[in-house]
Amino acid sequence: MTYKKIFLIKINQFLIDILIFIFSYFLAFIIRFEGIPDSINLKQLLILFPYIALARVLFFYIFSIYSIVLRYISITDAISITKASIPVTAILFLGRLFLPNRLSILRLPLSVIALEFLLVLIGTLGIRMIRRLIYESSEMEKFEGKVEKREKKRILLIGAGNAGNMVIKELKQRKDLGMQVAGFIDDDPKKLNIAIQGVKVLGNTDQLPEVIKNLNIDEAIITMANASSKDIRRIVNICEGTKINVKIVPGLFEILNGKIKISKIRKVNINDLLGRSLVTFKNYLPEVISHYRNKKILVTGAGGSIGSELCRQLVILKPKELILIDKDENSIFEIDSELKSKLYDHKYKLNPLITDIRNFERLKFVFEKNRPEIVFHAAAHKHVPLMESNVSEAILNNISGTRNVALLSDLYGVEKFIYISTDKAVNPTSVMGASKKIGEIIIQEIASKSNTKFSCVRFGNVLGSRGSVVPLFQKQIAQGGPITVTHPDIQRYFMSISEAVQLIIQAGTIGNSGEIFVLDMGELIKIKDLAKDLIKLSGFTEDDFEIKYTGLRPGEKLYEEILIDEERTKVTEFEKIYIAPPIEIDNDKFLRKLNDLLQAANECNEERIIECLKGMEIGYNSNRI
Repeated sequence: MTYKKIFLIKINQFLIDILIFIFSYFLAFIIRFEGIPDSINLKQLLILFPYIALARVLFFYIFSIYSIVLRYISITDAISITKASIPVTAILFLGRLFLPNRLSILRLPLSVIALEFLLVLIGTLGIRMIRRLIYESSEMEKFEGKVEKREKKRILLIGAGNAGNMVIKELKQRKDLGMQVAGFIDDDPKKLNIAIQGVKVLGNTDQLPEVIKNLNIDEAIITMANASSKDIRRIVNICEGTKINVKIVPGLFEILNGKIKISKIRKVNINDLLGRSLVTFKNYLPEVISHYRNKKILVTGAGGSIGSELCRQLVILKPKELILIDKDENSIFEIDSELKSKLYDHKYKLNPLITDIRNFERLKFVFEKNRPEIVFHAAAHKHVPLMESNVSEAILNNISGTRNVALLSDLYGVEKFIYISTDKAVNPTSVMGASKKIGEIIIQEIASKSNTKFSCVRFGNVLGSRGSVVPLFQKQIAQGGPITVTHPDIQRYFMSISEAVQLIIQAGTIGNSGEIFVLDMGELIKIKDLAKDLIKLSGFTEDDFEIKYTGLRPGEKLYEEILIDEERTKVTEFEKIYIAPPIEIDNDKFLRKLNDLLQAANECNEERIIECLKGMEIGYNSNRI
């Protein structure tokens, strides 16, 4: 719709409102006096009507009534129109009560004031509702003209709450989609047999197979914006058993604007089944945003899965400068190009640097030249089996590199340092896990005598990261199988990358003295169940693919350790973020052992490295499963 057309519609409504105000005023007198009033009241009528009409138009303008889009007028807009109508009525009422008799021309009868107010409301609201109905009717006719003569798809909505109400409203307006809502399903017994916009609640989710069969349902849409992963998984399994398609409305944060668009309804994805929310930048609290705004922020490992997502979310918080560090030039080039191409609405400096964190002198030059105020240390080797066969590399990168970044952060007066750790640091059975546990201890030791506020953030697997089982399974499905799982009972915690990074950024605002923050990872998921879910979401059945068990890999655990011990962890001001108890260790003894470990790594003496790890009292047990 062009600006000219919008302007003409507003002018048109403006003129109609003036006529309504004048008509309401005259009709109020005629009703009150049962015809044309006597000479005195007739004089009141004729003298005051232009002023009252103009006053009403003025208050409608002040209350932004003419900004309302007529085709979307709602109860909220009706309330706004009521509020805009009250001031003139209040002025007339006060004039009636307090003006002296010599100004009787301004003292309207109370009955006229009340009648005029009601008639104004009826007229202004009524005309707008009529215009909306005319618009919707014309739209439906337009859509129906496009729909071929074919049988309509019968839809079942699962969830008779706000999201369900929005979906059915949208479907009624979109006749071109060829969808007919047969009914609702809801587990709330109070909603059974009630009708929402003329559509009945037919039963609960246990009755889904029966309802689907009896009503010849073609497709189900899960319209529960805050449904748990358990509920979604159960509903999907029931519907798949009846051979119908299942879709889902967006999550809660995606519908905060109060509108569900049919184009937003999508297939159920792996995040829905695992209960991990796709977060948006709007979730950040003002105190979090202010913590990073106009700061010089350095991110190591900026080209990796976590590091690159950190950069994407940090630029939204409007830093002064973002310093990207990675030894992989291709990944740095990609994230640098991505951030530049998106042209975020904030002028910040982007500084991509190719740097190996093991090179202390090169790293020192970076700190000396750029003087970062906040450091996120995400650079690390993370692949457990790969590090079992590259032990020296794991130690030098994950431990020596971490110490370099932490020491320089202390030396150059960095305000905040956030170390990205892993759940594999808890009772480590792998070299990678042990290296991250030692990194936590190093951070804790440096924090004890530094003005820099250090903290560690520990979490589990992230969906879609490099090396994650999800992209691996998707690749194997695309190739026709088989799908490889190491053990039928192996379980892991999962979190979406965007959610993990949001929690890391939040945790970075509250760390002070080397605290270890742990993220609530939800429930353990069996890897074989994850594989089966991905098969179904790809449009296949479990029988279409072989799941091949290959055996546990070196350093791999069967079960991940529990990150949140309710008896020992402490809550924080942020949901899903907890504080783990500090690591108790003899610092002097630890530092001596650490030097021996790094020397063995520099000499590539893998046997000596394993001996040092076992002797460092960090809970390392390479035989643990």
